[in-house]
Amino acid sequence: MTLLRAENITKRYPGVTALDNVTIEVEPGHIHCIVGENGAGKSTLVKILTGLERPDRGNLYIEDEDRTGQMSKAIAYVPQELNLFDNMTVAENIFLPFDNTGSGSLLFDRRRCEREAAPIMEKLKMESSPSDLASEISVAERQLLQIARALVGSEFRVLILDEPTASLTKMEIERLFAVLEDLKSQGRSAIFITHRLDEVMRLHDIVTVLRNGEVVGNSSGEDIDEDWIVRMMTGKGIDLNFLYRPRKPLGDRLLEVEGLAGDGFSDISFTLREGEILGFAGLVGAGRSEIMQTIFGYRKHTAGSARFLGEEWTFGNTGKAIERGLIYLSEERKSHGIFPNLSIRQNVAAGLLKTISTMGVVSDRRQREATSRIISDYKVKTASDKTAIRNLSGGNQQKVLIGRSLLANPRVLFMDEPTRGIDVNAKEEIYTLMQRIAEENRMGIVLISSELEELLRCCNRVITIYEGRMNSEIPEDQLDMETILGAIIGSGGSRPATDAAA
Repeated sequence: MTLLRAENITKRYPGVTALDNVTIEVEPGHIHCIVGENGAGKSTLVKILTGLERPDRGNLYIEDEDRTGQMSKAIAYVPQELNLFDNMTVAENIFLPFDNTGSGSLLFDRRRCEREAAPIMEKLKMESSPSDLASEISVAERQLLQIARALVGSEFRVLILDEPTASLTKMEIERLFAVLEDLKSQGRSAIFITHRLDEVMRLHDIVTVLRNGEVVGNSSGEDIDEDWIVRMMTGKGIDLNFLYRPRKPLGDRLLEVEGLAGDGFSDISFTLREGEILGFAGLVGAGRSEIMQTIFGYRKHTAGSARFLGEEWTFGNTGKAIERGLIYLSEERKSHGIFPNLSIRQNVAAGLLKTISTMGVVSDRRQREATSRIISDYKVKTASDKTAIRNLSGGNQQKVLIGRSLLANPRVLFMDEPTRGIDVNAKEEIYTLMQRIAEENRMGIVLISSELEELLRCCNRVITIYEGRMNSEIPEDQLDMETILGAIIGSGGSRPATDAAA
């Protein structure tokens, strides 16, 4: 019996057809990978499969029962965005709502809840305690917690995972894949949505490709490879090995950091030059983001110094950092970058108030012009600058944030996981943009990424961080996957950190 069948699904919103006559089937014991560019219709399809929205046309059948527009306990869902109860414990998050999991009673038993959470957490090798608050655990642990919460229900037959590996280390990803294999052996199935093509090739029993709301590819055969997926997604071929490293000679020193220490890291020293893309590699939790957030002023620094454009740097003041020409783009764009309920124009204005206002009065003309320039220059796909930014794809949201940052004319840009959750075509556009602004604007860029291929393709140098300390600085002519991977896991063979830009 087919576990899930979405038949001739069509869904329209004002001005756009999100899904057009889409049909997919999920068989028992299969992993069905769904891929497509941002805006292809994947999110809308998930809303219909989970019963959160009703299609304008078509039907959803779960084990041959029509469940169109209805939620079902046979479907478990792990969303892309973190969606936890921060002020509740890990165990409480796993078992909410209590009456749906068998852990509920007239009186809440905290100890029982924590005791029953332990084996579920062990399956995913979570490092946190059942009694920890969700707000106090790492981003990777929060992602694993969302997965654990989905696994706890005994009645689900199909598990839907939307970009579940974005915040996970390689070891954590392997644990998740082992869980998926276990589900397959039980006759359960998974719908796996990802932009990481290597994961598709590793996991798929069948692949469905969406483009502009339509199914353009569906196969379980030998024709599936990364090139096939890219052609189906974009309608064109993309050279996935093309290098985006800046080619113009590097210029003067923009940022010099010496002996920096803070929460979770120590003794960090490096130099960033004009026209350079400097990569920072490391496992999740190694301290990469914390280093940049400390320089930016978001976190407290405990030791060390820095110079910016030859002058002493003042820590602890993000506003001053922006004024002087240093901007940090957070990996958590939904919570730290955008105002989701505001329009694109309002989001642009929020970051450029000094540029578009006079004596505290915002100029509507300057606001429109700035937004129009960003939409045009960075090819943001939107019907209007009045569109709520939450309705844009992840790639287009990121373009707006980058464009807003560049209108502030920074000299240094920290980009923390800038392509997380973004499709292959949008990634190439952002890589091209980084290369262009480094070469033409002579800007220095620090690229923090968990994707080693991204660092190899874009960076002039890569610094590796292991357990809060620099353990290698790899020049361009020695960059390769094996060297970076060995350094970030702390194995032998990594070269000691040196000032390769000196």
